[in-house]
Order: sequence, then C-alpha cells, then structure tokens
Amino acid sequence: MLAYMTANEAAEKWNISHRRVLTLCKENRISDVAMLGNMWIIPIDAKKPEDARSRYHNNEEKAIKPFLKWAGGKGQLLKEIEQYYPFSDGTITKYAEPFVGGGAVLFDILSKYDLEEIYISDINAELINTYRIIRDDIDALTQMLCVMQNDFIPLDTDNRKVYYMEKRERFNDLKVTGNKNINIEKAALMIFLNKTCFNGLYRVNKKGLFNVPIGAYKNPMIYDENNLRSVSEKLQKVTIVCGDYRESTEFIDKNTFVYFDPPYRPITDTANFTAYTETLFNDKEQIELAKFVDAMHRKGAKIVISNSDPKNSNAEDDFFDNIYSAHKIKRVEANRMINSNSEARGKIKELLISNF
Repeated sequence: MLAYMTANEAAEKWNISHRRVLTLCKENRISDVAMLGNMWIIPIDAKKPEDARSRYHNNEEKAIKPFLKWAGGKGQLLKEIEQYYPFSDGTITKYAEPFVGGGAVLFDILSKYDLEEIYISDINAELINTYRIIRDDIDALTQMLCVMQNDFIPLDTDNRKVYYMEKRERFNDLKVTGNKNINIEKAALMIFLNKTCFNGLYRVNKKGLFNVPIGAYKNPMIYDENNLRSVSEKLQKVTIVCGDYRESTEFIDKNTFVYFDPPYRPITDTANFTAYTETLFNDKEQIELAKFVDAMHRKGAKIVISNSDPKNSNAEDDFFDNIYSAHKIKRVEANRMINSNSEARGKIKELLISNF
C-alpha cells in the first residue's frame, strides 16, 4: 500500500513553494497523485519533477531589450551577471530587482525564464510610471510615440530643438502637477526625451526638473513598437512598485533571487553625477543597504549586488570589502567614463557581490 504526503510536506522535502507543488499536481507532472477531499496527496517516494519552467525559450523568439537608455545600465555586464542566475534546479521560482533602472537584467531574465513571481521597484516615479503604462496601456502609449516620431524626425536641427524644449517643458509640468489622469502622456514624453536627449541621460536639478539638453541623433528610434509590445506582454505578471528598496521585504523569501543595482558610490570626487532622482544615495545609505542585504540573506534568498570599485582610484579604500565582508566579492571589468580626462576612461573594475 502506497504511503502519501501532503503538498506542504512535498514542498518542504523538495525545497520548492507550496504553490509550485499544487501546479505540478494539477498538471499531472507527479506520478500517482490523488485527491483526498479537496487536498492533493502525493506518494511519499515520488521524485521531484524536472523543472521545465526555467528552460531557455526557443531561439526563434526574439529577446526583449530595455526600452530606455539608462546611466549605469548593465547591458555590458550581463555575461558576468547571468553566471549567477540560480534558476536551473527549479528551487528559485521568484525574482526581485528593487533598483530596476533600465532593467537590463530584468529583461534578460524575462527573455530566458518563466518564473512564478517577479517584483521590480524604483524610487524614480517617472520611471515606474513608464513601466506601468507599458504594461497596462500599451495601445495608447504606442499611438502617442508614433505621433511624436512622425512629428520630430522630418524637422531640421533648429526646429528639432524647439520641439524638444516644448516636450521637456511639458514633461516637467506634468512631473510637478502630478495629474494621474495624464500618466500615459508623461510616459510617452519620458521615452521621447530619453531617445532624443544628450547621451540618453536622465538627470534632474535640485527642484526635481529634468534638465538634459537635446542630443545630436540623426534618426533616433523613438517608436520601437515591436519591442514595446513584447515588453508589455512580459510585464503582465510583474509586480511594479514605486518605492524604497525596503518595500521588497515581504516579497523576498528563500525561493527568491534578488539583484540589487543601487546608485553607484562615486569613484572620484568629481564623478558624483547629479542624481537620477532628487534623493542622494551616500555612504550611510550604502551601509543601510548592506544591512538590508544581510537581513534578506538570513531569509534564505540568493542575492547579487553590483557597485563601483573604490580601488580604481584608491587602492587602500576597502569600503565595500568591509561592509560586505560576509559575502563573496568579485571584481569585473567594465567600460565606464570615470573622468573628463580621456586618459581616465576605458576599462575599470566594478564589483559583483554575492551571498552564494
């Protein structure tokens, strides 16, 4: 006679979520499961099914990419970061990115894996609004962007500057007034300005107003409908939060992979780039984040953190080595401009810190 265990017991035994066990039962992926009343029972000697959710998608499916250019974006470090992805054995079923920014890692994971739950957040309200509008109002958004592209591209340089300044002023007006009824327009303006401003930067002054001048692009891709619609589809099951990284506490558990990409600590005194939001992220904040990482580590989450390497400019600076002393620190090469002096540009070291 077969001996049985409950779904809760199977979840504990296989180190996966209770919800995942129920899904496996419903999909008939476990041999000889049965219903007892309204409860699934599973043979005690049943093998944990091989996880099919974390497979790579068919190569014919086009990978999605970030819809914004973002300072500090992780596109060039993806090959290094993906080596940490812990999804292969099926025990990690959730992903959290509390400083999502341009989302290079998020979109890489969304392109490659089918996870149960995903959480992203950022304190930049305009950025998070854009993510939400892409998820929830893609038709209206793409219509606006199509109009902007058709209006902007044919203009000569002088008229492009006039058009750009009008859109920048409108964006700042919406940013200040905060009228939630026109969030779609604000998202469209966010994308337009990102695609046409100097270097794709998002920078605000002390009043919180976007102040980047126009860039010199001949034919900017303002309206990338195929990618935007693909992003919208992938974001449907993503929880999107405007708020501090600490708000991810309830989401993060032992089944979660977390990637923290906070504002980088300046490498030099002159490299303190004006913030992407009105809030600064100083050494005190970096230390608070390290304490939060330790707390999430104690919950059993798999964690990776990226930051600048102070040793690029001061070999004696052990700031991150000290605050993350309990974890593994890897130094990787990246292309960054750390100084207006051309001799200080090129390959520098960045940190990838992990708890596993």
